[in-house]
Amino acid sequence: MFDSLTDKLTSALRNLRGVGKLSEENMADALQEVRAALLSADVHFKVARDFIERVQQQCAGQQVLQSVTPGQQVVKIIHDELVRLLGEGTTELSPARPLRVLLVGLHGSGKTTSTAKLGKLLKKRGSRPFVVACDVQRPAAIDQLEILAKQEELGFYGDRLAKDVPALGRAGLAAATAANADVILFDTAGRLQIDQDLIEEVKKLRAVVQPDEVILVADGALGQEAVNVARTFHEALALTGLILTKLDGDARGGAALSIKAVTGVPIKFVGTGEKTVDFETFHPDRLASRILGMGDVVSLVEKAQEHLDQKEAERMAEKMRKADFNLEDFLAQMQQVKKMGSMQSIIGMMPGMSGVQLGDDAENQMKRTEAIIQSMTVQERRKPQLLNGNRRLRIANGAGVKVVEVNQLIKQFEQMQKLLKMMKGGNQKKLMRQMEQMRGRGGLPGF
Repeated sequence: MFDSLTDKLTSALRNLRGVGKLSEENMADALQEVRAALLSADVHFKVARDFIERVQQQCAGQQVLQSVTPGQQVVKIIHDELVRLLGEGTTELSPARPLRVLLVGLHGSGKTTSTAKLGKLLKKRGSRPFVVACDVQRPAAIDQLEILAKQEELGFYGDRLAKDVPALGRAGLAAATAANADVILFDTAGRLQIDQDLIEEVKKLRAVVQPDEVILVADGALGQEAVNVARTFHEALALTGLILTKLDGDARGGAALSIKAVTGVPIKFVGTGEKTVDFETFHPDRLASRILGMGDVVSLVEKAQEHLDQKEAERMAEKMRKADFNLEDFLAQMQQVKKMGSMQSIIGMMPGMSGVQLGDDAENQMKRTEAIIQSMTVQERRKPQLLNGNRRLRIANGAGVKVVEVNQLIKQFEQMQKLLKMMKGGNQKKLMRQMEQMRGRGGLPGF
């Protein structure tokens, strides 16, 4: 979502990073570009104006002007102000147990999916989540939540015949209590736009379930409208936090930068994709680093620790060191990486890579590569030299691809095996030549 903003901010700050001396003139020019970048990203104009004024006040001090690295100092000031804008510090949920969370929002914002995602995240942290379907306006919402709850092994309560939302909430609360749940998540109905009926329904439900948290699920792609929605819900329900969804989209991202400053309500979680794994605690400092093109190594390491098997990684590293890496090992590596989320989201966490767009073709190529390897027998994966013409045709048919794609995968995998053997043998010159050849051919499919 922030790729365009990252590109513009990086461009605006590029000259400052390398200057030996900072003057009021070159600083003013750069900050004017920063302001234009914020406005083009759909940041609220008052928020952008106040942001630039605070940065200017700090940059005007002699400490910055006389700094050994003045350009870097300005970048740091902008980073710190972005953190302040997004909401300083991490924002945890209430420690109350059982924790009652009411999720509200407009239709299409991702409430139902976010309810299941939040349940999955809290379950990983040792909680016993229970979800209650209180959306009687959209029958499919009950089915969707039940399917997701079963998939993630969460407690569930729903009543497709019920029309009294407060009574439904009371029954769900009783069912969760009986199931010994320590976190109860209430998924509510939405509308295409805010109306009095929606507000009154949620108010009555809130009065019955007495939530510890009232969280608005807001679509980050709505831009400034998301800020208006948050303000209206906050005035009516006294929100305690926000979940910002669809941060993987191509919208300009101004809502994320404006919503905390305008409403005062902290962003607590963000949705970064459609899968239940694409959901994370919101860290303002990490997002600020991503926006400035610095990556987010901490989140990347946390994802790796959470989803990757350390013993398996060590085993793979040893096999690669010994040049004993086969297609079965490669498939296992691909499946491990997929647990961390989309390749685009992983790339975005790497320093200097936040503006790189892989596109849909990269994800599709990875899926095709996986399908090809899965169409092989275990013996063929371990010994690719067995793959004659007839076997390759069978594999292509099984994977739904052309034989040329199977041939390409095998050829490039053989090249990678040669590289591993050269690394083992210490032939550096030959290794560099081989790597240049592979780079020219696009590398291994899917990576």
